Amino acid sequence: MIEHPYQDLCGGRWLAGNLHTHTTTSDGERDHQHVIDDYAGRGYGFLMISDHDIYTALDDYAQYDAQGMIMVPGNEITANGPHMLHVGAVDWVEPHADRQRVIDEVRSTGGGLVIFNHPNWHVNFNHCPQDLLERCEGYMGLEIYNGVISRLEGSPYATNRWDMLLTQGRRVWGYAHDDSHAASGDVGLGWNAAYVKDETPAGVVEALRAGRFYASTGVEINAIEVEGNTIRIETENAERIVALRRGAVRCGVAEGREIELEMEEGMGYVRFECWGAGEGFAWTQPFFI
Repeated sequence: MIEHPYQDLCGGRWLAGNLHTHTTTSDGERDHQHVIDDYAGRGYGFLMISDHDIYTALDDYAQYDAQGMIMVPGNEITANGPHMLHVGAVDWVEPHADRQRVIDEVRSTGGGLVIFNHPNWHVNFNHCPQDLLERCEGYMGLEIYNGVISRLEGSPYATNRWDMLLTQGRRVWGYAHDDSHAASGDVGLGWNAAYVKDETPAGVVEALRAGRFYASTGVEINAIEVEGNTIRIETENAERIVALRRGAVRCGVAEGREIELEMEEGMGYVRFECWGAGEGFAWTQPFFI
């Protein structure tokens, strides 16, 4: 039997959103309204302002024109250790050096979820050490793509970190974000397409917590279907789709827009990378046998 987060795609719709966004309140170059206007103009369905250790609450958003976007409360936990997003926060959480303590406090308040940010940032590709990712419990996942790192030292991609965790049996999700700071060039790099049933901040967080989304830098997924042990992925614009199992071993490759794969015992997990033109990708969440 296959366990996966796409079992109940009914009663909602797909919305694209970014959870890693900075303003002049911390180290961004634009104020809140200009940032919101930019994302709304690109057709995004949800957005979170994630200024460094500065909590943006639902009441704070009330002074801005969201133009129909769902605004998610939260911040980027920054001081004293590797950066983490606090998504759907109900209050500010102390950025303890003990990141497990931070996660525990978020969970104890019922205030949203935690995502580790840009693991492969810096010249040593080690902003977030792998042993910390392996040691911590209770976080939802990690950024497998962070757009701003493409112009900094390190790698914007962290699927290697993700596969190491999945191979160990960890069930964590992969997220893609802009981490937008600059007035131009930092928006529309990476996003999450979430199947949202309740179009509220809590509904967006529920979809992200359940893994009912895929991460993208340009490829759109049209269908995710499972029948028995067979998985079928159809996209709008992929040129190749690659399936990876435990150990990041390729277990299927299809040229074109779709792939069908039979999952077998011993694979552990399977996830799909949909490769498009240029740096356009989409990454499904993992399927478990």
